[in-house]
Amino acid sequence: MCITQLRAVLRHRCARLSLVLLLVIAPRVGGAQSALTLADAQRLAAERSRQLAAQDSAVLAAREMAVAAGQLPDPTLKIGVDNLPVDGPDRFSVTRDFMTMRRIGVMQEFTRAEKRQLRAERFEREAGRYLAEKSASLAMLQRDTALAWLDRHYAEAMASVIAEQIKAARLEIEAAESAYRGGRGNQADILAARSSVVSLEDRASQIGRRIRTAQTALTRWIGEAAELPLAGKPDIDAIGLNPRELETELSRHPRIAALTKQIDIAATEARLAQANKKSDWSVELMYSQRGSAFSNMVFVGVSVPLQWDQKNRQQREVAAKLAMTVQAEAQRDEALRAHIGEIRAQIEEWENSRERRARHERELLPLARKRTQAVLAAYRGEKARLTDALAARRNEIEVRMQILQLELEAARLWAQLNFLIPGEHTTKAANLPRTLQREVK
Repeated sequence: MCITQLRAVLRHRCARLSLVLLLVIAPRVGGAQSALTLADAQRLAAERSRQLAAQDSAVLAAREMAVAAGQLPDPTLKIGVDNLPVDGPDRFSVTRDFMTMRRIGVMQEFTRAEKRQLRAERFEREAGRYLAEKSASLAMLQRDTALAWLDRHYAEAMASVIAEQIKAARLEIEAAESAYRGGRGNQADILAARSSVVSLEDRASQIGRRIRTAQTALTRWIGEAAELPLAGKPDIDAIGLNPRELETELSRHPRIAALTKQIDIAATEARLAQANKKSDWSVELMYSQRGSAFSNMVFVGVSVPLQWDQKNRQQREVAAKLAMTVQAEAQRDEALRAHIGEIRAQIEEWENSRERRARHERELLPLARKRTQAVLAAYRGEKARLTDALAARRNEIEVRMQILQLELEAARLWAQLNFLIPGEHTTKAANLPRTLQREVK
């Protein structure tokens, strides 16, 4: 590992350690835990990712191969003995027979500059494809981290609703018992109130499991920082896509960009196959030494491959590479069309979830609250039963839970739509070695 790469690795590790200290250690030292924002979680997930580091290495490997591919082949050293006698009085003598020669030489193939440039360009294109794949991995990392963060956030919000209702239900048990002792109620009301509490506690247990599952998923991406309390939710009512310009915007999607780089690779290979129709020459220089009574000799030769069957060899190779280019273009176009259709469906589903949530919050929730208040007032005035009040409260709980569930669905769709392309706060190449920060051609 060179000094530049070592320094880059050390900077990467220091940045990661600083972020961990910021998110985990500093809040504990200060005595109050700071909230974990979605952006902080995504940044930490990118710092911890080994997949991104692996793709950095793939880019570095392709760049190094590009340099190697642009060089001339290594020269060939040739050493030997020619015309060595094996019988007679001069057998195995390298000096007495005038035809015996000890030779040493070197042969060099002179690959055309065009071919060497195309070979280097091919690996540069491959490095570009690896960078696009890294961007796709980063987008998936951000998306999955956001999904885990949102799952935990809304599970905790649901748990708060249930906890609030459990507290109210326990007060209703006390009220039912008080009414029963005063001769204004019956034992059935007490049993109904207790049954309501047990049902709510069971639901709280289910939501607690959802919280633990979401926290486990978040821990997979950000480690111990997943134990921190979460900050407020992001704005899920806006996405960075224009539905009317999806084809233009999705052409920048990392997966599509990787397929576009594959087209560039195939086109470069086709140009290289075309260049291979011109033979490379090899030049050989040989020095032969004979006995002291004889003259030494020098040999100079040129080797040229005879492409006598280009129709069935070189031209076939060119046709194959051109066909692979067309294949790559067709695959990219088909993937883009499928992606556009999928994203359109997700946008429509996201808009529908937001619309339904707004309707529930604007119309159903106020009605459910008024119903609960009316039934409770009637119960206090001995004009309704406790079971009616419990039913009204259950209805209000269901409406509130439905609102949270619809908001969660909209938030998950928002995360999938908003992180198709990596966010700016994690796309900086701060953790890349200097040799990887050059712009891809």
